[in-house]
Amino acid sequence: MSRTPARVTQADVARAIRAAQQCGAGTVKIMQDGTILIEPQPAKQREHIEKDIAERKRIVL
Repeated sequence: MSRTPARVTQADVARAIRAAQQCGAGTVKIMQDGTILIEPQPAKQREHIEKDIAERKRIVL
């Protein structure tokens, strides 16, 4: 008995995660039917994270 082909491959998952990171998405969901959902991050949360990152870039001596 042969195996059925995968609906989503490991390469598909890696590609979706990289794309989500590049656009600043909040989450990546992979459904059982092979659908990949990339959900955006709420604007308030994104602004808070960007502000926190900007503060960390400063070096105080």
